[in-house]
Amino acid sequence: MTQQEPVQHHTEPHAPLTTASAAIDGKEGGISKKGLSAGSVGLIGAIVIGISCIAPAYTLTAALGPTVSEVGVQVPAIILVGFIPMLLVAFGYRELNRRMPDSGTSFTWATRAFGPWVGWLAGWGLVAATILVLSNLAGIAVDFLFLLISQIAGNPEIADIAANPFVNVVTCLLFMLGATWISYRDMQTTQKLQYWLVGFQVLVLVVFSVAALIEVANGNAFDATPIELSWFNPFAVESFSAFAAGLSLSIFIFWGWDVTLTMNEETRGSEKTPGRAATITVVTIVILYLLIAVSLISFAGVGTGEYGLGNPDIQDNVFFHLAGPILGPLAVLVSLAVLTSSASSLQSTFVSPARTLLAMGHYGALPEKFAKVSPRFFTPGYATIVSAIVASVFYAVMRFVSENVLWDTITALGMMICFYYGITAFACVWFFRSVWFRSVRNVFFTLLFPLIGGVILAVLFFTTLIDSMDPAYGSGSNVFGLGLVFVLGMVVLLSGVVIMLWQWRKRPAFFRGETLSRAVAED
Repeated sequence: MTQQEPVQHHTEPHAPLTTASAAIDGKEGGISKKGLSAGSVGLIGAIVIGISCIAPAYTLTAALGPTVSEVGVQVPAIILVGFIPMLLVAFGYRELNRRMPDSGTSFTWATRAFGPWVGWLAGWGLVAATILVLSNLAGIAVDFLFLLISQIAGNPEIADIAANPFVNVVTCLLFMLGATWISYRDMQTTQKLQYWLVGFQVLVLVVFSVAALIEVANGNAFDATPIELSWFNPFAVESFSAFAAGLSLSIFIFWGWDVTLTMNEETRGSEKTPGRAATITVVTIVILYLLIAVSLISFAGVGTGEYGLGNPDIQDNVFFHLAGPILGPLAVLVSLAVLTSSASSLQSTFVSPARTLLAMGHYGALPEKFAKVSPRFFTPGYATIVSAIVASVFYAVMRFVSENVLWDTITALGMMICFYYGITAFACVWFFRSVWFRSVRNVFFTLLFPLIGGVILAVLFFTTLIDSMDPAYGSGSNVFGLGLVFVLGMVVLLSGVVIMLWQWRKRPAFFRGETLSRAVAED
């Protein structure tokens, strides 16, 4: 194990460097710049990209129904409870970013706190989750594209074209190609596109929610349900298993805000701006989610009637089924909003895995090719293309093998989210252990907040791991009597271990702590 080094934080500008040994803190094994376009993203741009990556329209239309089936009218309470660990972990991310602004985020920070092995797995967790979700986002975009066309043409049969696997995969690959091209270009292009897509998405969601409340007030609701404070009480949930299931869904709907941190080397004010953007993004999303959840429960109720949120026939796409009764002829705007949500998230989600892979290549944890930055656009070109190819191949193969396997893999990624978020939260606690009690602020932001957030995520990870062993979990498929979700989750994690061991044989310098060493914070 290498000798731990104290981190001395500097704020002077640095020229782009190409070797891991040229460190920001001036010491071998410290963090270093990677040649990305510095100062190209501002606070508003980071927030917009963060909201885009979370994809509120796409995420909530799929998650609201299943959450209602678990906890009924307590959905707002579950959203608030899911918001708590996200906010606590975001505080930990912010503190780590203030001390070590690095595009590798979870990979870099966990390596500095716990060493190369834990750091490598944290990086793998982030990369695996985001690359596999890319394929899901592209698939959703395909479904809503044909759904939108069918609504405009007034021909429901057009929506069924998306079920054709050949048409589906070809269209999906075209979406992926477009998103890759935009992501390969400079961050300014990404920002300009996201301003329009996110602005439209949020506007439609707010109009949708307000219109639902107006319909309730006018007595035109499907199943008018008076809004009560008890909806916000998590202790009113009937059982712990329902609470845990609802919380797992809630964690998923907040996932993606950490993209604001992976852009830290490209953000103006890299020490403070990304952390502020992450906090503002999470708070903005929770307000939007609460508005939507309250308005739709008030309008449709949680029963199993035609438009009730408890009706299993509409739970896979709640917004589509309620758009007509609430917005009438403007219902097509909701489908367009979900389409733009999944498409914009597809593009912005590329930011995280590409920059994490860039950092892993830069510090010698992966082949040097991953450290390549486009000389024209100053973006991680090679890592972006690899992410796109892996996600495209995965989707194409899984779409032809079985849709159950595809969707169960996405379900299993909930474990990956808790896995790498949790490691990062604990990395914050351990990295700052020497300064916990230097101030009251440090006690809360470097110890208590990230520790509590990390513990919650760890409990969720192991709870999901155990529950998913049941064949009834997810699609109901099983392998040798074990739930398919559990098997897929283990395959993803163990694949990371195998690749890590292979890299250890090929690139021992990183695993000896020579290119990125352990460290402890000092004031």
